[in-house]
Amino acid sequence: MAGRVVLAMSGGVDSSAAAVLLTRQGYEVIGLFMRSGETEEVCALPSGEELLPVLNTPAHKQGCCSSEDAADARRVSDQLGIPFHSLNFKDAFTRIKDYFADEYLAGRTPNPCVQCNNWLKFGRLWEFAQQVGADHIATGHYARILDGPDGPALHCGRDANKDQSYVLYGIRRELLSRILLPVGHFEKPAIRELAEEAGLRVAQKKDSYEICFVPNDDYAGFLKKYRGHEGTEGDFVDLEGNVLGQHAGYEKFTVGQRKGLGITFGEPRFVVSVNAQSRQVVLGQREDLATSEIQVDGLNWLAPEPTDSFNCAVKVRYRNSAVPCHVQLTGDDCATIVPDAPIYGVAPGQAGVLYDGDRVLGGGWIK
Repeated sequence: MAGRVVLAMSGGVDSSAAAVLLTRQGYEVIGLFMRSGETEEVCALPSGEELLPVLNTPAHKQGCCSSEDAADARRVSDQLGIPFHSLNFKDAFTRIKDYFADEYLAGRTPNPCVQCNNWLKFGRLWEFAQQVGADHIATGHYARILDGPDGPALHCGRDANKDQSYVLYGIRRELLSRILLPVGHFEKPAIRELAEEAGLRVAQKKDSYEICFVPNDDYAGFLKKYRGHEGTEGDFVDLEGNVLGQHAGYEKFTVGQRKGLGITFGEPRFVVSVNAQSRQVVLGQREDLATSEIQVDGLNWLAPEPTDSFNCAVKVRYRNSAVPCHVQLTGDDCATIVPDAPIYGVAPGQAGVLYDGDRVLGGGWIK
């Protein structure tokens, strides 16, 4: 037996295929579905409560959830004969929702997937694993952890179209030796084929691209319901401060946005910046989005921390390509990133992730 591993199971094809791969590799797999706390559960886990008593109950007797995803995760676990637990991590999800709302209402563009990985999937998941005597934790992310000269290192997934290394930059480096990312060594079609061969009904299940707590990608609707905020309407202005029109709420806009402005011009206009204090949304042309210097803070390193300036590549959005840059450390976990060529649409609140080839060196939050 290769050891015990707790696998975060979402009910999708990727984490389900990860369960297949891990069992075939000889691991003792324990499946865990992380509930957001939106509904009451017999298996609810209040903040601070010990985990072990929950696990002492028979498998599958901890309450079920009504969502399709949780049901799919349970079916896969049953089919593979692995223990399955559905636990309520309402406190962690509340923290993520608060972060999401705070960032948007401050005029920034949050990345809740990064914080979910930092706080929940590789935070609370590892706490749970330690409680049950597991050696490792695992997820269905498309990234790889490879041994290198300075220890385990995070690398891009083999499938460049599905690579998720960007959203994993913030995990703690000391956890890399405890993390398994089995699907990262495959391309997506091969993962679907593997799930099909294993007889899993989720083999052709559609991928989810929405934030789990924001139905229908309605960010403004979520913020209004969650915070009940009012008075965010204001003016569209140009770079000189001239009023171009009015908007219904600055939280509806992000840097680089072109569609859905609710105002038309003779040529394309883009959101250049969002000012929460004045409630102004600044519009400009594409060239006004060019950024030649990026300030980041809250740096987290997954490689030996550098002591001087260095060259690497930076990615400023999940779907963007990494571009060559020069990094100058400025102290207090901060740095100035100077790309070799201007980057368009850099949004405060997003992550600036640093790469050496396909290895993730670390990253920070764009100020």
